[in-house]
Amino acid sequence: MNILLAEDEKTIAVTLGDDLSDAGHAVQVCHDGVEAWEALQRNVYDVLISDIRMPGRTGVELLHMIKSREPKTKVILITGYGDVESAVDAMKAGAEDYVRKPFLNEDILKKLETIQRLLELEDENRRLRSELKGRHQLGNLIGKSQAMRAIYETIETVAGGTSNILVTGETGTGKEMIADAIHHNSARAAGPMVKINCAVFTETLIEDELFGHEPNSFTGAGKERKIGRFEKATGGTLFIDELDDMPLSTQVKLLRVIQERQFERIGGTNPVKVDIRVVAATKKDLRALVREGRFREDLYYRFNVVNIELPPLRNRADDIPMLLWHFVAKHGGGFEYDVPAETLEAMVRYPWPGNVRELENSIERAIALAGKQRVLKKEHLLRPAFDEAIPARMPSVDMRSLKEVVAETEKMHIRHVLKHADGTRTRAADILGISRKNLWEKMKEYGLE
Repeated sequence: MNILLAEDEKTIAVTLGDDLSDAGHAVQVCHDGVEAWEALQRNVYDVLISDIRMPGRTGVELLHMIKSREPKTKVILITGYGDVESAVDAMKAGAEDYVRKPFLNEDILKKLETIQRLLELEDENRRLRSELKGRHQLGNLIGKSQAMRAIYETIETVAGGTSNILVTGETGTGKEMIADAIHHNSARAAGPMVKINCAVFTETLIEDELFGHEPNSFTGAGKERKIGRFEKATGGTLFIDELDDMPLSTQVKLLRVIQERQFERIGGTNPVKVDIRVVAATKKDLRALVREGRFREDLYYRFNVVNIELPPLRNRADDIPMLLWHFVAKHGGGFEYDVPAETLEAMVRYPWPGNVRELENSIERAIALAGKQRVLKKEHLLRPAFDEAIPARMPSVDMRSLKEVVAETEKMHIRHVLKHADGTRTRAADILGISRKNLWEKMKEYGLE
């Protein structure tokens, strides 16, 4: 990252500047507020690290100046004990964070790691908004994760065939969208797409919905013939959602239709031939239901010729930014909305038990609460229990050997002591508790000459 360090204490400025450079950052060091002010007018920085109290200009003045010119620049303030209240006020004015003297340089490096991750998210955010138009999606399915790319390939492979398809996945993952994508990418796309949810109907009504009935075939049937959904779907696709809720008696009749491509309406004796493809979806493990005697084994195998399993959103968190902008475009009324990086990071970390459906509802809610500011804040976007539900981020694992870690720590400590001793080896050796010769050898070994 490109960093401006404004610090009037020379020792802090030099040692912190060196450590920032060693960490791979491009660093410009200013020793007073006026110098920093002029630098901010000439250049754009990713991060400003500034002491609050400096000659010429204060860190708070630099904060307000940079936020008015380059609001995306992140600011970390360095404060003494008496300036903590000022630092808190500065946080409210847009500072990213603050550290209190005395501090370890490693503390600032850790904060910069967090900022770098946020900047990367912001870059990804902008990139995804431009990519979303026509890429990384199939119909209404959105995502570029490996799991979603595999699903796109499967749909494109099977859409042109005739096999029945079973779509599995948790509630809210988008199983109906899979059925839509299969239908619209098939040779049946010009035909009807008919849908039914088994959980909505009783055992009697679901058969009537699926197969229809003849006039006066049962009490309340009426004098008109009813065309069922199988018949309506002929030439196209029938999507049966919540297949696990279908009664066993209806499963027998469904099996016959799939095998023979014909059925009789309730109260009828003449077979009705149909040309359909059936896509079914379930949120439950049908194999477990077969073992429990609640689902027919032969029907399970009829559907499980092709199985498309939709992963829960928590297992494809890489798709969340792209889904976010898709739903902002869908519900935002054509307006542009800003999503702060910290909000996006929190969304990626949240497990989303309600999957894509919960994500869409949360974004729609956030848009309603954002008002004219059009900024989707975390407290607007997500329910109150959101923060408590976010699992703690696992610390990154340092894969270096113990010898490498010890050597790096020793090198940094010797460098700090040498700077403190103004380069005097005898004084530095005394502080380190080693001989001058030993110090010279270690300086040579670590390239500190």
